[in-house]
Parts: sequence; structure tokens; C-alpha cells
Amino acid sequence: MDGARPRLDRGSASVVAVACAAVLVAVAAAVLAVVGVADTRQRAALAADLAALAAADRALLGPETACESAARVAEANGARLTRCALAADGVADLSVAVSAAGNVPFTVAARSRAGPP
Repeated sequence: MDGARPRLDRGSASVVAVACAAVLVAVAAAVLAVVGVADTRQRAALAADLAALAAADRALLGPETACESAARVAEANGARLTRCALAADGVADLSVAVSAAGNVPFTVAARSRAGPP
């Protein structure tokens, strides 16, 4: 008589497997988002440092030339120069912004200072 009764738990393993897969996908998406933010932050810091060094290298040619050089270096590194100041002693102080790659709409800013060579 046991063979005539339907089993009520039939297919429940599939539901558990789908739920586990959904959790794994959510965790993977969160990890990728964190890695993307960290990567963008590192790219912004690198672009700011290189742009500040370029501006400090051109400091003797005047603030306009130094900031133009910094803007070119920042752009070459995927950043946008948002602020550039050159002190009387040749120290360049600037900020850059880097937009995140992909469909995530956020921008990371970084600031750097560099002195004359």
C-alpha cells in the first residue's frame, strides 16, 4: 500500500538548489562590486600621483603650463583633472576624478601633492 501514496517531498531538492544558486549569484555580484570600487580607487590615486608629478615637473614654466601637463597625464590615465593649484615654491596640489567602468554610476576622487624635482 505504500507504493500507492504520492510522496509530498518530491522536487524539494530542486528548490533548495535554486535558492543556493541565487545566494551564490548575489554574493558574487557583491564581491565584484567591492572589487570594482577598489580598482577604481587605485586608478584614481595613480592618476592623481602621476598628474601631480607632471605638474611639479613643469612648475617652472608657470601654473597654466603645469596644469595643462597634469590634465594631459590625468586624461591619459583615464581620469579628469578637477582642481589644480601650484604654490609659489613649485608644489603642485591637484584633484582628479575617475568614473567607474561598466554600468555602475559612481565617481571616485583622489587628491595628490608633489614638489619640484
